[in-house]
Amino acid sequence: MNLEKLKEAEANFFAFYPKGFEDEALLPIIKRHNTEKIGKSVQELFATERFQNPDEIGENFSKIVSKSTLISLFEKPKVRDMIKQMSMEQKDMLSIALYELLYGKKDQGFEIMADILARYGLAKWSIVTLIPYYYDRENNFFIKPNTTKDIIKFFDLQDIIYKPRPTYEFYAKYTKLLEEMKAQVSPLIGKDNAGFTGFLMMAMK
Repeated sequence: MNLEKLKEAEANFFAFYPKGFEDEALLPIIKRHNTEKIGKSVQELFATERFQNPDEIGENFSKIVSKSTLISLFEKPKVRDMIKQMSMEQKDMLSIALYELLYGKKDQGFEIMADILARYGLAKWSIVTLIPYYYDRENNFFIKPNTTKDIIKFFDLQDIIYKPRPTYEFYAKYTKLLEEMKAQVSPLIGKDNAGFTGFLMMAMK
């Protein structure tokens, strides 16, 4: 990690936004993404008792993808169509994958999720990491491909190579590096992990 670049980015950020992510100048962006409201909705829609109904889990997954500003407009109808086309067995597997991602063995859930989505050409980082991020915005990271590649290059992150196919191995390694970077800057830059990666994205412009 290039700590000098990170600290320079922090200083520049506070020059524009003295109150960090509580600064009024950032409110329109925060309001547009509405991550707090969607996060609360995800915690309700994917509460443990909901997993008794895989059909409902599939519909809720599609619903959150449709609402999210983090997913491209191009991918939203594809996810909706995927859920409609799924067999009951596939919905069961999707439900198991999401349950493990949120409450169980995250590595297994991650790989099952990627495998299911791959059948529909949708094994994308953004789609795999969306629900876990909204469920726990302080501990889980939303992975956006271009931003991720730029962060690795700009901040000189070592011994990590981005690949388009989502894997838990990369996710675990990359998020650990992000957590180390986050620990080096002011808490005012935000507890929300998408806010933190948004700060890094701004630093690169």
